Amino acid sequence: MKVLFILGALFVLLISGCKVNNNHPVPNIPFDVTIDMTLPLYDDLMGVGGYAYVNAGSRGVIVYRRGIEDFVAFDRHSPADINGTCDQPLTPDANNFLMLNDTCNNAQFSLYDGSPMSGSEFGLRQYAVAWGGGNTLRIYN
Repeated sequence: MKVLFILGALFVLLISGCKVNNNHPVPNIPFDVTIDMTLPLYDDLMGVGGYAYVNAGSRGVIVYRRGIEDFVAFDRHSPADINGTCDQPLTPDANNFLMLNDTCNNAQFSLYDGSPMSGSEFGLRQYAVAWGGGNTLRIYN
């Protein structure tokens, strides 16, 4: 019994001594924005598969309508651009709008779920989205 206790205690000490750096490289800048999707700037969000840019976050936000009642929002600051030196935020690929390109670091990300497709170990910083079925959409963190 003592041996199991000692082994268990050693295991806990070993595990707690390991530090993993999971800090996301994109700064978390607080914001809370509500947009009116009937405005021409956000007209594409009225249909499934549409996306629009919102002025918020670190380098701007891209909002994508995945389904009738399903929206996602991601920061346009590429996690591959840790220092934020690229003058171009993430933009949809000309041949596949569901892929966002980092033109400075040759990284690519999924607009559908924010996962890295190449060139980055981190996915996109995602923000909360609240939609009550009307014409307004709230994006916040």
